[in-house]
Amino acid sequence: MPKHSIWFSRALLASLLVIGGAGVAAAAPHAPPVAHSRRFAFSYVVRVPATKGRELRLWVPLAHSGPYQTISGLRIESPVACRVVRYRQGNEDAYFVLRGPQLRKPSEIRIRFHVLRREHTTRLPATDPPPINVKNNPALAFYLRPARMIPLNGIIGRLSAETTRDVTDPLVKAHKIYEYVIAHMRYDKSGTGWGRGDAVWACSSHRGNCTDFHSLFIGMARAAGIPARFRIGFPLPEGEHQGEIPGYHCWAEFYLNKVGWVPIDASQAWLVPSRNNFYFGNLGPDRVMFTMGRDLRLGPAQQGQPLNYFIYPYAELDGKPFSGVRHRFSFRDLAD
Repeated sequence: MPKHSIWFSRALLASLLVIGGAGVAAAAPHAPPVAHSRRFAFSYVVRVPATKGRELRLWVPLAHSGPYQTISGLRIESPVACRVVRYRQGNEDAYFVLRGPQLRKPSEIRIRFHVLRREHTTRLPATDPPPINVKNNPALAFYLRPARMIPLNGIIGRLSAETTRDVTDPLVKAHKIYEYVIAHMRYDKSGTGWGRGDAVWACSSHRGNCTDFHSLFIGMARAAGIPARFRIGFPLPEGEHQGEIPGYHCWAEFYLNKVGWVPIDASQAWLVPSRNNFYFGNLGPDRVMFTMGRDLRLGPAQQGQPLNYFIYPYAELDGKPFSGVRHRFSFRDLAD
């Protein structure tokens, strides 16, 4: 089977298939100058087992450049050709199709790239920002809607109303919700139920991982009239210069007039209480962002249900979701 090895430049990616859609938010303001950054190489390996199916479609999320990270040197090594697709909310994926004889033996796909990640800092206003008006801004209105696992009525709406009672300033509202989540949740991945980003489950069980923390924050913020959105990628351990990465990390952002999108990392603040204030409005450079949003239709669209979130490979074998694909992630710091 021939081996395909492809190098991509940003200009080339811009010319590849683009699938647009409503809900792409307005661009955030330019990042302010920051002192901290991190350069590293990232490796994303996908292993496809031998199967007896006729066709396997495979989507792998791709990190892409933005205000706080620059991706370069993207290389995709695969036994079959691929195409890079940009789809809703500005996300990108590498799309592969394996057919017949290509499925009779195991195959491996390697995706490598370099990252320059910059610290994300926000200058929060000293005075109250003006109220948010989304009537003429459908991009922001998209981030006030409920999601499949983030309803805005019922217990989520009640908690939001109670937490922000008598508060009109959206910045103060967001901070009260952030503090509520940290105070009433605990980072706990025991048992089952955690990790799905089910906001109702999170506020009932009072525990979970980063997905659960931030789903609760997003639901309460949206119920309070504050646009909020979900981002997911991978963490890099501080103080380590290379190694395997066991799993993903996610965070949230809320929108303020005359400021733009403001990041929060409530689960990290719970784990490191001394950085509680920092993680309201700031993120360190020890992460890489891959995709944004929930209930995702990929590009090209999958036949199955919308994805709850997209960070691990997704595959369909003969039109049905296929869970046999495996993955591995690693990083290596690069010299300045």
